[in-house]
Amino acid sequence: DRVRVSNSADRNLSHALNVMMKVGDTLNLPRTILESASLTYRKALRNKLVKGRSIHGVVAASVYISCKQFGMARTLEEIAGACAIAKKEAGRSYRYVAWELSVLSPPTSPEYYVTRFSEQLELPRSVEIFALKLLKAAMELRLTSGRGPTGLAAAVTYVASLLAGEHKTQREIAEVAKVTE
Repeated sequence: DRVRVSNSADRNLSHALNVMMKVGDTLNLPRTILESASLTYRKALRNKLVKGRSIHGVVAASVYISCKQFGMARTLEEIAGACAIAKKEAGRSYRYVAWELSVLSPPTSPEYYVTRFSEQLELPRSVEIFALKLLKAAMELRLTSGRGPTGLAAAVTYVASLLAGEHKTQREIAEVAKVTE
């Protein structure tokens, strides 16, 4: 007994919310992020930003905006993958939606990624703390300017694990971080 959806905007929203729930499950996102993303999507729909764009692209943009606003470390690549679209399409949709809705989202801090990579690599908390100290020192020395947050996080995690004798290879860390060695 399916619910009848009256017009194309309602059908679009219904489909988008279903996609968003699947993305949330895939990326294990908290409910607050999905609720925020659905508000962003509704705003995009109201402002006719979805017209001529894929629903999956605008969903990816909405989820990415929410993740950034809540400081949740998720890369555009991860979100694009969960939406089953190319990173390039997700990036285009994100820039367009963020610009049109005047959403100011700060760049994701590398600290979030250090914590996440340390957990995924099952490194001791002491290594994570050391990596965060290395990152802070690099930032103070202005060595981080123009560098991507995931690459920075991967680099300091590698150096910290090496110095702590945890023996994680560059390849292992690069795979978790989804960056090149």
